[in-house]
Amino acid sequence: MNRTRLLVLAVAFGSAGLAIYMAKGLVGTKKEVKTVEVSKVETVDVLVATKNLQMGEKLVGGSIGWQSWPKATVAATMITSEANPEAKTKYETARARTAIYEGEPVIEKKLVLPTENGFMSAILPKGMRAVSVPVSAETGAGGFILPNDRVDVLLTRKIDDGSNQKSSISETVLTNVRVLAIDQTFRPKGEDDKEYVVADKTATLELDPRQTEVISMTQDVGQLSLTLRSIRENDGVPLADIVPRLSEKYANGTENSEMTIIRYGIPRRVTLN
Repeated sequence: MNRTRLLVLAVAFGSAGLAIYMAKGLVGTKKEVKTVEVSKVETVDVLVATKNLQMGEKLVGGSIGWQSWPKATVAATMITSEANPEAKTKYETARARTAIYEGEPVIEKKLVLPTENGFMSAILPKGMRAVSVPVSAETGAGGFILPNDRVDVLLTRKIDDGSNQKSSISETVLTNVRVLAIDQTFRPKGEDDKEYVVADKTATLELDPRQTEVISMTQDVGQLSLTLRSIRENDGVPLADIVPRLSEKYANGTENSEMTIIRYGIPRRVTLN
């Protein structure tokens, strides 16, 4: 065997040994796993809207709820379970002062409670007005009219029957009107959740703009009375033919309408004034 062949064999054996050594080193090396420790974020329950709430909408059960929130990002205006655990129950009678979106934290400045200023405007439907009229036990169904009841409005006034005597007539001015408040009472139930009678001096009614004009005019003509409607009649049909007639008559300051009064069997035509 010549020297060249021996040299080639020596190199080959050396390369094979080096390969075996390197292979053993790779097999015996354990893969190092780097462990990253994640710190736990401290949270607190925050009161949020569980659905979109429109301006004036009541926060009925299910519209607000508790949601975990990173404690480090909780603002002072947010309502937390730690500071106010009864907040969910407390604000179920409140209304949204402005729009609140689903998932948005509920803050007190965006709510209005029945005992706070601004609640009346919050409960008024769009396009409606709140108008107060004086009432008493005699003109308000004996004090049994409560907030959210439905009433008819009557006008009683004196007329000249042409014989130097004054006669009283009554006519229905408005019907199926919702009572918003009696005096400054918004709720028809007391602390014991039982209905009670309100000693009333004023009644606040929910009216549309045309009805508001009629009430304003008729208050100077005679005495207004409220008649309580049955709860089964709260979907009655308004007297649409009466409201425009009264509105036009009193707005123009003319009262040329006539009616027939029968006294002692004798009919007499009189002018309403």
